[in-house]
Amino acid sequence: MTWRFQFPERTFLLAVLAGCLSLWIFIEVADEVREGESHAYDEAILRSLRQPADPALPIGPTWLREASRDITALGGGTVVTLVTLAVLGFLLLRQKFALMLVVLISTAGGGLLSGVLKNFFARERPSHIPHLMEATSPSFPSGHSMLAAIVYLTLGAMLGRITQRRREKYYFLVVAVAIVILVGMSRMYLGVHFPTDVLAGWSAGIVWAVFCASVARWLQQKGQVEPPDAT
Repeated sequence: MTWRFQFPERTFLLAVLAGCLSLWIFIEVADEVREGESHAYDEAILRSLRQPADPALPIGPTWLREASRDITALGGGTVVTLVTLAVLGFLLLRQKFALMLVVLISTAGGGLLSGVLKNFFARERPSHIPHLMEATSPSFPSGHSMLAAIVYLTLGAMLGRITQRRREKYYFLVVAVAIVILVGMSRMYLGVHFPTDVLAGWSAGIVWAVFCASVARWLQQKGQVEPPDAT
């Protein structure tokens, strides 16, 4: 059975290129963090998001703080788990059992990888400004940013594969990217992550998402994972 919505070779190569570039960015950022070279501009950027007279107060209107907390939850474990369960339920209804396993491994594996990286680097959270929400785990990389990249970029790609209209594909991609960016920005605005934490989280998430997509593509070509539009 052939898959009419399979990624064209050029699109797949672009995704692999994005994964390679993201891996390079992660390695470079991690090297700077371990050597302490990023500390000065990390702190400067976070300070620029606070009132000069009172670092406990963020810049912008008062509603922006609550909005940031709502947005940051999109990358949190609870929301990501609920989204994943909803997707798994849909795939179950469509009887895409092998694809369910791919999605589950992608999300659960991403969460596990995030924890491993955090414990390996063991970077302390920003301490020069007050946090606007509770955060206790190690800081590097940002788990919210990483999980958001994994889950929403993967969902955007999956949704894009069920339509042949190019503008709809772009719409799904733009929405996914916007969510990922907003989650990362919210982590900095709330003062719980350095900018390099967020950049590393985005990069690691893209690498993992591209890796899982590549594995799923290979399995589909081998006939071991059913295509999303199979009946």
